[in-house]
Amino acid sequence: MKDGAFFEVEDGGAGGARLVLSGPYLVSTIGAVDSDLRSIEGDLATVDLSNVSEIDTVGAWIASSLAKRHNAEIIGASERAQRLLAAVEPAGDGADIRAPRLPVWERVPERVGELVHEFGQGVVGMVGFLGQILLAAGSLIRHPSRFRGKAMVHQLELVGVSSLPIIGLMSFLIGIVIAQQGAVQLAQFGAETLTINLVGRITLRELGVLMTAIMVAGRSGSAFAAQLGTMKLTEEVDAMRTIGISPIEALVIPRILAAVLMMPLLGFFASCIAIIGGAVIGDLMLGRLRKLAEEHPVIGDVRGRGAMIAIELVKEDKTPDTEALGKVLSYCHSQGLILLSAGTYGNVIRMLPPLVIGDDLLNEGLDILAEAFARL
Repeated sequence: MKDGAFFEVEDGGAGGARLVLSGPYLVSTIGAVDSDLRSIEGDLATVDLSNVSEIDTVGAWIASSLAKRHNAEIIGASERAQRLLAAVEPAGDGADIRAPRLPVWERVPERVGELVHEFGQGVVGMVGFLGQILLAAGSLIRHPSRFRGKAMVHQLELVGVSSLPIIGLMSFLIGIVIAQQGAVQLAQFGAETLTINLVGRITLRELGVLMTAIMVAGRSGSAFAAQLGTMKLTEEVDAMRTIGISPIEALVIPRILAAVLMMPLLGFFASCIAIIGGAVIGDLMLGRLRKLAEEHPVIGDVRGRGAMIAIELVKEDKTPDTEALGKVLSYCHSQGLILLSAGTYGNVIRMLPPLVIGDDLLNEGLDILAEAFARL
């Protein structure tokens, strides 16, 4: 005996074929015979449900669909099956199962209008919220005793102290990236020593405060929204209004003041950490230059004077030993000690014979450098 749904097509003679459905016709069992039922062709006289043990809405819809498709009559239905057949009969096979959709020339203007309306509502809500904040601030100024100092201290801890690890980590990595990428690009001009200047200017002027604002908005701002949204959902805000406590004074003002007070401190902290990160990369990549400067003090003068010396020689039309000066400039440029610009110094380099000092000529290059300084 079969456990699932099955069917048989019996020859009814001159009256036409008879489709006999047997077993449970439920959503969990009808899948095994669904494709076979759909492949039945020709007219049927009756669809017999007398052997159906169980039936649900899906089974009733299948039986009703078969009866309509083959112009057959449903017989042998139980009382439950009759109720389900009566419920699914209005749907039929020709029912539209897709949601109505307007044409594109109507849908696009309608959506644009909805967006404009939502934007207007957002502006009105923002202005209203700003007005509530101003009124609450004025009320606290008139009645300072109502200001919640403990709540503000708690928010200062959440916004400021708790944010130090993530802001420090991000700023340190940003400083490393800026220093590494800047040193690689500046090396093409022999100006690796300006990497720390680059990190300091970028972090103190722009990226330090910008990244801090982004992280505070993403971390503390989302926390504020989650807390206040949960309180609104659990009707705590309504309860505060009921007992005479202003939600703006108790919940909003402390958070705004905490964010305003902590942002400058966090920005300065982020800039300092970014500079430390840049200093780490600078020490790793440029430590060789510092070591050379300590071993050969004359190189320290080249950092500030080398390019100007070469320019002045050309401007004043002096004729020093060009080969010696070429060695000096080539050595300094190979060690990253002179800033190569696109102006006069570039012309000087093209006028001098190209020569790169190797490690075996290090002492000779230093002697030539000292001699060049002595002649000026």
